[in-house]
Amino acid sequence: MTIRVLLVDDHPVVRAGLRAVLESVGDIVVGAEAPDGRVALEMLSRTGGTVDVVVMDLQMGSGMGGLDATRRIVAAGGPPVLILTTYDTQADIVAALEAGAIGYLLKDSQPETIGAAVHDAAAGRPVLSPSVTARLMQRVRSPGTSLSAREIEILRGLATGASNRALAKELFISEATVKTHLVHIYDKLGVDNRTAAVNRAREEHLI
Repeated sequence: MTIRVLLVDDHPVVRAGLRAVLESVGDIVVGAEAPDGRVALEMLSRTGGTVDVVVMDLQMGSGMGGLDATRRIVAAGGPPVLILTTYDTQADIVAALEAGAIGYLLKDSQPETIGAAVHDAAAGRPVLSPSVTARLMQRVRSPGTSLSAREIEILRGLATGASNRALAKELFISEATVKTHLVHIYDKLGVDNRTAAVNRAREEHLI
């Protein structure tokens, strides 16, 4: 039985490479490609019945990202979505799974691993790469260091060098709220300043 895939990635060269990898399996056919989530949704609305698995990247330039597209596909009762990306932070992994993705795989996975993941996704079986599983296990074992989505946003802003005022403006919150979040972040990460917080978050693959 042929497994028909919709491949969603904003880089044509990457799509070509992934198509070659997937179709080398034998019973997998990439029936369509999309450069972002919006185009993928349009394709599914027209030909959703001909797609068995959506292989989706997370970040796609200026177009609709993988998280938003995954939420919409799942909400509409569409085909299972397998995330295939380079991002391996806890925040990205958890967000993708909460959005409804059936699996999360990294692009440096072996071709046979990617092919097997597509088969699992088509059969409705959840699939995670070993490194992704390790990130989630770390989160479970150390719940005290688990950061909220807002705290992750704050940390990512810190990593760009943004000031408290800039963060407050970007996130539509007050500077006082930003400071409160920073106190919680420092406490969870066991640090006492912005630079240390960013470094620790990167070490722990939180951002």
